[in-house]
Amino acid sequence: MIRWLATLGLAALASPLRAETCRLALALAMDISTSVDATEDTLQRQGLAAALVAPEVTEAFFSSPMPVALAVYEWSGRSTQRVILNWSMIRTRADLLAAATTVQQSVRSDSGSATAMGYALAFGATLMQQAPPCLFQTIDLSGDGSNNDGYGPDSAYRHFPFQDVVVNGLVINAADFEGELFLIPFFENNVLHGPGAFLEVAQGFEDFERAMRRKLERELQGLQIGALSGEAPK
Repeated sequence: MIRWLATLGLAALASPLRAETCRLALALAMDISTSVDATEDTLQRQGLAAALVAPEVTEAFFSSPMPVALAVYEWSGRSTQRVILNWSMIRTRADLLAAATTVQQSVRSDSGSATAMGYALAFGATLMQQAPPCLFQTIDLSGDGSNNDGYGPDSAYRHFPFQDVVVNGLVINAADFEGELFLIPFFENNVLHGPGAFLEVAQGFEDFERAMRRKLERELQGLQIGALSGEAPK
């Protein structure tokens, strides 16, 4: 009986909940392709920074004592992907503020490239392999256009490691012909990936912050680990 209890105890220690260091590895990808002008880039960059520290998003980050690992990168053409915030474990509100400040102070690396969405997703999958061990993995892809350079999302999903990765989308609908008639279904049919994947829509770049707040809150609140409880970090 004692031996059986000891074995049970070792099994509990080896369970996924105890083995992982965080509940979610979340990579946020921002579109900086040529269709995004300087003003729109600022709205997107500052909107993401503001969304990260919005009260409802902050509450969602710390809804469990298990932390979130966060990374942010920008993407456009085949060879234009750059990490803005490398993997950072968000354990306290100070960590979250530091991450938001890094995004807010970042400078766009390119403004003349096409929209290589497959390459952006492949970059995200590679980045995810460098993440801390977490219970769940999510890539959060924002964009105002569909793929027009290189291979598409379907090829990225076939040839890169997405087996345990969910990809959510944020369409920035700039109220143009493509956005109104094509872009939303393109994201729904080609970008969303994995169980529970969902799409959020921003009605123009001015609406990006609101849409990002909603998306982050949904992603983070959906991963509260059942019976875990603890004090919110200071």
